[in-house]
Amino acid sequence: MRAREAWSLVLELLLAERRRVPAIAGALRLSAAQCHVLRHLEPGKPVPMRRVAEALACDASNVTGIVDRLEARGLLERRAAAHDRRVRVVVITRRGAAVRARLVARLAAPPPAIARLSPAEQRTLCAILRRALPPSRSG
Repeated sequence: MRAREAWSLVLELLLAERRRVPAIAGALRLSAAQCHVLRHLEPGKPVPMRRVAEALACDASNVTGIVDRLEARGLLERRAAAHDRRVRVVVITRRGAAVRARLVARLAAPPPAIARLSPAEQRTLCAILRRALPPSRSG
């Protein structure tokens, strides 16, 4: 029964904060999907289009349109992979890295619901959430 209450509270918090990502995206003149792509790219680390699609949990054809729009803004480039020229990779540009840095900083700022917790409560919350996440995601 407590698990159901805990999950309900997590959902309530997420729903209360649901406008946060679109607001951050809008301030950067990006869509939420474009933010998701930029967040998963790191300067100097090419990522295959297939992996971008996996990160977004969508079809590769959907990623093509998102990447097209980011590329048109000069935020990333598509290239052939060095190991296999048939594989297309996405590489963040210098301009894209600057936008990504602003995005990551804004996303990292805790919402008021978390910020108002005491430091001890924040540590406890972090410990609980780390245990709740799958091992591959909690590190």
